[in-house]
Amino acid sequence: MSQSTTAATGLSSQYAAQVTSDLERNVKEQERISTDIAALQQELTSLQSDHSVLVNVQQALGITSAPAQSAATPEATTVPAPREKTSAEPSTGKRARAKKTDAPATDKKPAAQKTASKSAPKPAAKSAPKAAAKSAPKAAGKAETAKAALPTLVELIRRHLTEQSEPRSAAEVSTALDQAHPERGIKTTVVRTTLENLVARTQAHRSKQGSSVYYTAPTQQDTAPKAEAAQAEESK
Repeated sequence: MSQSTTAATGLSSQYAAQVTSDLERNVKEQERISTDIAALQQELTSLQSDHSVLVNVQQALGITSAPAQSAATPEATTVPAPREKTSAEPSTGKRARAKKTDAPATDKKPAAQKTASKSAPKPAAKSAPKAAAKSAPKAAGKAETAKAALPTLVELIRRHLTEQSEPRSAAEVSTALDQAHPERGIKTTVVRTTLENLVARTQAHRSKQGSSVYYTAPTQQDTAPKAEAAQAEESK
């Protein structure tokens, strides 16, 4: 009995260790996937913003998307198939009659084409490309200025830290920016990554209070060594 009890205890400890390891691996994988999803969401938001700008440009230019020509034209469907000639050959008398009856029809086509060409408004066709060419640079310039006016996430974070008088955590910064710009879908993980990049470039200051990390705008003492290094390089 003692041996079976010892064996059962050993198996239980092995299973417990395995389950603990699997749980840790699962949590790490969830964190990695959450970070990837946040980055992809940020990229999707940027693409959607570009799409709206391009749609405005298209509307300003007066461009209408032509439907795909998936079906054949009516003229092509009404043309008789020439394969019927392989069947029974008609007599010479019928051929002569067919040629005589088809002759007036062929004579009428040039007249119809002449009347259509006379009635076509030539000045309107020439003026349309000129008007589109004149409005294209203006619309493109408006679209570029509208896109350039949108601040980046880095600019938003730096501006927010500058306006704060107390340190802020990544969650607080993310909540404030999401409330100010709900259309951008700002995530906490992306904000934390951006803040760490700013700290690495001496554009933000990081402090730790217990287990929490807070960020503030850089002070003159933080930026002074960098400015002195730049002046030293210029003097060389």
